[in-house]
Amino acid sequence: MSRLADRALSRSDIKTLLLAALGGALEFYDFIIFVYFALTIGQLFFPPDTPDWLRQLQAFGLFAAGYLARPLGGLVMAHFGDRVGRKKMFTLSVLLMALPTLCMGLLPTYADIGVAAPLLMLALRLLQGAAIGGEIPGAWVFVAEHAPARHVGLACGMLTAGLTVGILAGSTMASIVNTVLSPAQVLDYGWRLPFLLGGLFGFLAVWLRRWLDETPVFVALRQRRALSRELPLKAVLSAHWRTVLQSMLLTWLLTAAIVVLILMTPALLQKLFAVPAAEALRAGSAATLCLIAGCLLYGLGADRFGAARMLQAGSPALLATAYALYLGVRTGTLPLLPTYALTGLCVGVVGVIPTLIVQAFPPAVRFSGLSLSYNLAYAVFGGATPLIVTLLLQWSPQTAPAHYVGALCVACFALALRGRPRIAQGS
Repeated sequence: MSRLADRALSRSDIKTLLLAALGGALEFYDFIIFVYFALTIGQLFFPPDTPDWLRQLQAFGLFAAGYLARPLGGLVMAHFGDRVGRKKMFTLSVLLMALPTLCMGLLPTYADIGVAAPLLMLALRLLQGAAIGGEIPGAWVFVAEHAPARHVGLACGMLTAGLTVGILAGSTMASIVNTVLSPAQVLDYGWRLPFLLGGLFGFLAVWLRRWLDETPVFVALRQRRALSRELPLKAVLSAHWRTVLQSMLLTWLLTAAIVVLILMTPALLQKLFAVPAAEALRAGSAATLCLIAGCLLYGLGADRFGAARMLQAGSPALLATAYALYLGVRTGTLPLLPTYALTGLCVGVVGVIPTLIVQAFPPAVRFSGLSLSYNLAYAVFGGATPLIVTLLLQWSPQTAPAHYVGALCVACFALALRGRPRIAQGS
């Protein structure tokens, strides 16, 4: 490859990383904003005589549909990303997210067009899922192949931090809308504003990405005519299926840490320990901010000490803080906000997982290998995690979330300890 492993980050590299992180934040905001207004959407897009529990179930079903579309969208974009270029798919994914998000904000409700309203919302949600399925793996590949080899960890950590900024932006926007407007105003027009704003910002991200260049790795592959001659997905499944399974396990830890400790825990604190809502949400915001910092710190550590070693160190730390959080709140021996913030910092270990997976697959099928592993694991485990944790609560009230995350920490620690050569070589 033309790039040198020991060169420093250039101004062009920094611009690429910042634009990629910004685009990732905006796109993840577009994908996640739905969940904050799911109950309102349920009221507006289903028959008014529908029971509340069924309306909520249908609304969250629309949200879950986005996850089901991720694998298909990700694999299609990855196929062309390995064949025609990373940049084209990197730009297409954000466009495919911006369009349906904007349309959601303009969509007529059930009162206007009847049953066509939820069907159109479902179609738009599926498009969002397909877009995010291509965006995240494509973004990790894009920044990893642009950055100097000794800064790949920072590049992937920065992008993961950008995705977390998208979550924080979504929750902040939802809070602003619900604070500034009355419930009647939110139901009338307020719920549309975050979608319209997200769509407009998405088009801004499309425009900004036109200034990015194709990755040096892909350019070199094309010049040497070393692109995959067979279907990239076929090559991944035939020659790299062990790496796919390892990468799926790593992604499972990523989904568990984010879904359980960042997204679910504020609600669980209220339900299991009677923590006031304002206190739980304030602590959750602190944890999310610390997660952003943690992704960057673990990314820097991956560049200095190696991604596998950082996973070896970070997995036990995450296990310890997860138990400290839940046991500390249960016994009242640890203050919530600093304990939750420290847990968020340790969740930052997920920032090294993209580095491990990117380095696990050879460049010719890297996009397809990462997309298959990430999206399949996220579709299966990401969607099942809330259900699994809920079932585990029947067996172990108050500590089940820590058990779930802790078990995956142990599994990934063992993988990093015993499987590091295979992961690093992409065999």
